[in-house]
Amino acid sequence: MDLPQGCRLSIEKNPSWANREFIDERLGDYNAPFLADHRYDYFGIFVRDDAGAIRAGLIGHLYAGWLFINVLWVDAGLRRGGIGSGLIAEAERRAVAFGCHSAYVDTFSFQGPEFYPKFGYTVFGTLDYPPDVKRFFLKKRLIAEEG
Repeated sequence: MDLPQGCRLSIEKNPSWANREFIDERLGDYNAPFLADHRYDYFGIFVRDDAGAIRAGLIGHLYAGWLFINVLWVDAGLRRGGIGSGLIAEAERRAVAFGCHSAYVDTFSFQGPEFYPKFGYTVFGTLDYPPDVKRFFLKKRLIAEEG
């Protein structure tokens, strides 16, 4: 790679949040003229115990009319009690209020490929990633299409 005079390449493990936001914002600036709605919201929804420890959570973002469920986790002792369902429902409510029309998520074959279809998510792609494991990409329409 030929870099301009005075520039250098640096590969950084665990980049700072400030550096991540800088790149996100510059890409957002570039994308804005091409998108009808270029607002962005990064959020977390957590279930905490009385001591404040996180027992379950969902990390997501809202952008360009879509909710992306980036991470969903429920402590093993709390699974199968409706907490994951509640986190998804809360994220979807937040997305609709923000103006999103759809949601997407990805999950591995050993995680929850049978979980998300219970809430209306359908597979739109798969990868053999890593070897001997499948990664599923699912989407869901949150509001009825117009027309």
